Amino acid sequence: MSRTSGFSRRHLLSSATGLGAFIWVPRLARAADPHEHMNMSSILGIEPRKPPPAMDAPLIEPEMRRSVNGVLQTTLRCAYSYRDIGGVRLYVRSYEGGSPGPTLRMKPGETLKIRMPNDFPPNRDLMPMDLSNPHQFNNTNFHFHGSHADPGGISDNVMRSMVPGETYDIEITLPKDHTKGSYLYHPHHHGSADIQVASGMVGMIVVEGDFAEVPEIATAKERVLVLTQVVYDDRGMVETFETLFPETATRFLAVNGQRRPTIAMRPGEVQRWRIMNGAYQDDMLLELEQHELHAIAYDGIQLGAMETMKTASSTTPASSCCTVI
Repeated sequence: MSRTSGFSRRHLLSSATGLGAFIWVPRLARAADPHEHMNMSSILGIEPRKPPPAMDAPLIEPEMRRSVNGVLQTTLRCAYSYRDIGGVRLYVRSYEGGSPGPTLRMKPGETLKIRMPNDFPPNRDLMPMDLSNPHQFNNTNFHFHGSHADPGGISDNVMRSMVPGETYDIEITLPKDHTKGSYLYHPHHHGSADIQVASGMVGMIVVEGDFAEVPEIATAKERVLVLTQVVYDDRGMVETFETLFPETATRFLAVNGQRRPTIAMRPGEVQRWRIMNGAYQDDMLLELEQHELHAIAYDGIQLGAMETMKTASSTTPASSCCTVI
């Protein structure tokens, strides 16, 4: 079943989206049982941050990291972090302590170099006999979804297994004629990907240069909108596959880790919205109240002509083709 969500000028999602105030958990805590997080702050002497507004706060976009001299060199640390969203405090897996992860911007022909420490706790379970079952939720890897790059070695290799306690290097070089546009990154490790994506481990990659010849688009203010489904158990965590299903398990929707954020625009203003569906299971039908949507690209591929519609559909990373508008 697809969820239908209505956009308005002030409310991006009528059924969804407060920014996560993320606390870095010290190394002492990372080796501890994640289920003990309820008392961890008092044990470590951490002073809780003031929670952000639960709803109706201005949209805050993810941190942006750009390439320099042909290389985007960065770190994406995988670890548990606290996250306050929609009046609920969660303790979930994350990239760099946030959800979504930072936005990565590069150009065709450039190289993405990532140092990825896996600071999740050790897996509690052994490898199952039936590998089709969910397992070892703290193993991870990295996937540049939709890239035209080497799928082997330390490049965009979804067959790599990055285990807790180790640090890994990823190096993805884009061809000089790589398509320009919006892409996403997320874990793609068999057995654990759904759990990690459901925790908010997703982010956007922008390959710059698309529509450079169209001034109205090239000069428009850009917005990055990462749509996610927020799900959690009675401890505010995502620790079992049963937490994700049935389809009614999703508590609410989020945009950039916020529940029901707002965007202010002047009458007649043109903005380019890069919209990515980072949900763990559902397609989303998007509408902008009393406005038409003008799609100009999907999945990093420019359209030959602007596509005007009342409702746009975006699919999830788990599907065969995730839509990024």
